Amino acid sequence: MFTGIITDIGTIRSIEDRGDTRVVIETAFDLETVEIGASIACSGVCLTVVDKGPNWFAVDASGETLSRTALGSWAAGSRVNLERALKVGDELGGHIVTGHVDGVGRVTSIVPEGASRRIQFLGPKALAPYIAQKGSVTIDGISLTVNGVEDGPDGVLFDVNVIPHTQSCTTLGQIKVGDSINIEIDVLARYVARLKEVASC
Repeated sequence: MFTGIITDIGTIRSIEDRGDTRVVIETAFDLETVEIGASIACSGVCLTVVDKGPNWFAVDASGETLSRTALGSWAAGSRVNLERALKVGDELGGHIVTGHVDGVGRVTSIVPEGASRRIQFLGPKALAPYIAQKGSVTIDGISLTVNGVEDGPDGVLFDVNVIPHTQSCTTLGQIKVGDSINIEIDVLARYVARLKEVASC
């Protein structure tokens, strides 16, 4: 379980096909406090630490993970949002995030608004019922508030406002139009939708 508050931007050192895909990520985390088997959200994808060194850790991504997330676009040198798993008693500064990606979207526009940026994304049509104005959404592991939503024939268009602090502490400061992003819907929205579905049966 995570909060969507990014605590480091890592850099991919290497990617190697070993049946599964081994990804080595450089980080400023104190790796002495990270156990083998620990979960780390890597741009919104919950992955398991399988090896580590003084300033790096390694994770294995299965074919299933690669097919359902934007991890396939990663390469050596790519920047990755990192968050360690939530501990009991930690401050819940964002919202409840599971690290299970619901779909892949892409950036459709970036418009400066003062020092902030309004970033618009196109998400899969199947996620439209779960994305609401002023609701929470996770983009590449970052907890964000939805400003506006518009349903279209190609999917759901929604935008967020990114303040300078978030730009400097996450990969949203370098994101470009056309980039692929991982989307996780709010877990509460998922359960509300399921309750309505059952109630209508």
